[in-house]
Amino acid sequence: MKKRLLASIALLVMGYVSAQTDTSGRGLYHATPEKKTALKHTSLKVSFNFDNQTLDGEEWITAAPFFYANDSLILDAKAMLIHKVALSQKGKQTPLSYRYEKDMLRIKLNKTYNKGENYTVYIQYTAQPEMVTDKGSRAITDAKGLYFINPKGEADKPMRQVWTQGETEGSSCWFPTIDKPNQKMTHEIEITVPNSFVTLSNGLLKSSLKKGSMRTDRWVMDKPHAPYLVFMGAGEFAVVKDKPWRGKVPIEYYVEKEYAPVAKKIFGNTSDMITFFSERFGYDFPWAKYAQMIVREFVSGAMENTTAVSHAETAYQSADALNDQNHWEPIIAHELAHHWFGDLVTTESWSNLTVNESFANYSEYLWIDHKYGRDAADYHLRNNTLQYHQRPDDFTKDLVRFGYDSREDMFDLVSYNKGGAILHMLRNYLGDEAFFKAITDYLKSNEYGTGEAHQLRLSFEKISGKDLNWFFNQWYFGSGNPIVQVKKAFDAETKKLSVNIIQKGEDNYFQFPLDIDIYHNGKAVRHKVWVNAKKENLFTFEMSVAPELVDINPEGIVILEERYIKTWEENLYQMQHAKALKSRMEAVTAPTAPQGKEILLAGLKDPYFQIRIIALQKLADYELTKEDVTLVEKVAANDDKNLVKSAAIWVLATSKYKRDYIDLYEKALNIASGSVRNAALNALARTNPARAKNFLEKANPADLDADQLSGLTPVIIDNKMEKYLPAIMPYTVYYPFIERDNAEVAANFKKAYDWAMGLDNTELVVLLNKSLKGIAQDMENPEGKQMLIKALEEGISIKRGLHQTESVKEQIRLLEEIKAMF
Repeated sequence: MKKRLLASIALLVMGYVSAQTDTSGRGLYHATPEKKTALKHTSLKVSFNFDNQTLDGEEWITAAPFFYANDSLILDAKAMLIHKVALSQKGKQTPLSYRYEKDMLRIKLNKTYNKGENYTVYIQYTAQPEMVTDKGSRAITDAKGLYFINPKGEADKPMRQVWTQGETEGSSCWFPTIDKPNQKMTHEIEITVPNSFVTLSNGLLKSSLKKGSMRTDRWVMDKPHAPYLVFMGAGEFAVVKDKPWRGKVPIEYYVEKEYAPVAKKIFGNTSDMITFFSERFGYDFPWAKYAQMIVREFVSGAMENTTAVSHAETAYQSADALNDQNHWEPIIAHELAHHWFGDLVTTESWSNLTVNESFANYSEYLWIDHKYGRDAADYHLRNNTLQYHQRPDDFTKDLVRFGYDSREDMFDLVSYNKGGAILHMLRNYLGDEAFFKAITDYLKSNEYGTGEAHQLRLSFEKISGKDLNWFFNQWYFGSGNPIVQVKKAFDAETKKLSVNIIQKGEDNYFQFPLDIDIYHNGKAVRHKVWVNAKKENLFTFEMSVAPELVDINPEGIVILEERYIKTWEENLYQMQHAKALKSRMEAVTAPTAPQGKEILLAGLKDPYFQIRIIALQKLADYELTKEDVTLVEKVAANDDKNLVKSAAIWVLATSKYKRDYIDLYEKALNIASGSVRNAALNALARTNPARAKNFLEKANPADLDADQLSGLTPVIIDNKMEKYLPAIMPYTVYYPFIERDNAEVAANFKKAYDWAMGLDNTELVVLLNKSLKGIAQDMENPEGKQMLIKALEEGISIKRGLHQTESVKEQIRLLEEIKAMF
């Protein structure tokens, strides 16, 4: 359906993007960085040159030999100008000799220092982030550490701002340091900015001094954390203060001023999250404040900078969208959980990234379960695990691996999604009490230090008394997951049911506990069995009559691929009787036979709204009777979830009875919901285009997102409503990808694309250029490249037919530029 159009485009395009290649991580060995020097404290004074996009800095590094005596300090310092290096003692500076080459600053100290003997080195420098040669990755798209956004303050661009991104080793792009995750230090920073700016950094703001048009803010971080977690952000943000946690820990949200009214709707559960995680982890939130800043053009989704989290601009949502669902809430929970797993206890090396990211990923589940219930949490975990299963290359990767090609490769669906699901398995194997007490032990044993998978295992063994080497060898230091075929048979003579669990593959067999639900008279009896690491495991159960249903792994606890074909009658029974979310999802998403409509109609009554949505989406593919559509109408009018109402309106609008519900569509326009309004607008475009046109003429394009506008493309084109083109322009170029699945939509996008190319409008081409750059970097499939090249060539041809003004020539140049990238 069209309401899923843009998501479908993303999936279609990604189908032409090759998966990231990697090995299991058992080849090349990346050792944990040797600690010759231990950082103690870093003091910084920085100011910005927005014209040059550089930073002028002064730094005082206090350090000491870690164990062995040494007479040198070796620092990472990428693309810098080093002006002065000196030993700082009792207010005096003594010049030190140094060598700066290949982004490393090697300083000769004044003597040989012993363990525990501190020294302080002063460095005056200029950071030049635009000169950094390190490249980004799929997970973190750039690596220059310091970012000037709209440095000239141009009115038609995002708010002028500056911010930093340290992970993995980007902090050394803006201050010299030992940029490794196994270093820990306290620090303070003085940031000089225009008076109109506000600043944010780690720790607490201790002073703010104005001098003319400028101001210097001093931030102090008095607890040790890793260099990659150091953050600095500045701009004309609104600072929205929430109620302090437990009355003493400040909670603040830094947003652009227009979003200040919805900041608490986006981030408002933060305080409750801190309370929940403090109690769940058995360790109170250990930091002095908690602030979150939404920045423009961020290089990832979000970053757990200690006490000063940064979020991508996709965290911004309208009030109407937030009335549907806060899609950013799991990410807010993820970054907060990192303040225990990642900030308090930090991975000792990128190979052990799981001790950071798997816990943050699983904490999303914990929060959702606490706040919204088990169905919502299981749905989230299931989606995460399915994403892992859909990346075949990830099947070969160990969770802990030392043989990655680039440290950035560790930020993948194995470290995140699979790792989170592994923790869920371990929790269910050990039980809640042992699992969470072990987490507390791990945090307390390694606080303000580093951790790795073996330390995690030892804490779980210490608390539970169980030997867990088999679990960690299989899931942490091994790759893949069970792929099982299920065969069942009931023998009426012996009155026994046999269930055969057959593991596919050559010799990579797994052992794991498995739940099997066997149904009689609409009720399930759960049997717990142990699957050994061999090809076939046969289980028998005595019973007087054949079961109505046999359901394995009903709660989806074990990470496995299940090859178990059920009849549509079994799926209907499962939809009607299963309690666990995974089993109901399995039924509603099963391949649909002609009789499958009955399963979907049963799904409309499911207690979990996402299942109702899936049922509605699949119903749109059926020929619906008036009786069926009447059931859908009741959902559209009465469901308590806006997203379900929206899905129901889409079904009505694509049915042959669509004109019977124009009044319902009109009423839906008055509901304060982005998704409902989206569905209603698209329904009116199909049934009453004049009404849709009237609405669009009065509406502000900024109030409607591209998904809402996608179905209105014919109305926009027919009425030449140019003000809406910027919102849909980046998507129109994908018409060749859509054509196979939806010729009507492809034709509409092609019309919009041709119309836009026929305008002398540089802004539209800039938007297109920008949106395609990321795709160009990742796309390796020749067929996909040729599709986009063909579309770009058609656009260039249209542009060449226009009067050749300077702006049209610039548009052609931009199109040629992006074409060359493919």
